[in-house]
Amino acid sequence: MENIARLETNNDNRFNSIYGATLTDSEKSTLIALSLDLLREKYRPGFVIKNPADVSDFLRLKLADVKNEIFGAIFLTNRNAIISTDDLFHGTIDTASVYPRVVVQRAMERNAAAVIFYHNHPSGEPEPSEADKMITSRLKEALSLVDTRVLDHLVVGGGEFISFSERGYL
Repeated sequence: MENIARLETNNDNRFNSIYGATLTDSEKSTLIALSLDLLREKYRPGFVIKNPADVSDFLRLKLADVKNEIFGAIFLTNRNAIISTDDLFHGTIDTASVYPRVVVQRAMERNAAAVIFYHNHPSGEPEPSEADKMITSRLKEALSLVDTRVLDHLVVGGGEFISFSERGYL
């Protein structure tokens, strides 16, 4: 099996003959920027989220090369349509301080009925820590006081993601 990843296999696609391993660093950066632009367009306000996979591609690409932890939220309507996607806290290589008061305040500003949290693990290991589980529980409790549901918390690392809702952590 060749170690060269083909970007597309559709014969009608202009990218059919492009291989990831043949791209220069500059071309890869341009392709990543283009991909992020396309994903931002898809996941714009109004896009309805049905399951964790609906946002996993966007978050994996958005957080892939980030060297420090970022904790953010996707604020949603009562029908799970995106209101906004906000990076809320920026941290160090292995932690980000998360303040429930700020999260509740932002949810109120956005008039969100629901929220999906996300953060990255720069180490590449997406397995949630006990601290991740504890802050999610605190946030869920705080947001319940203002009738905002926590639908999920996605942890991204090493090109993979873990969903708290799929794991039964919520």
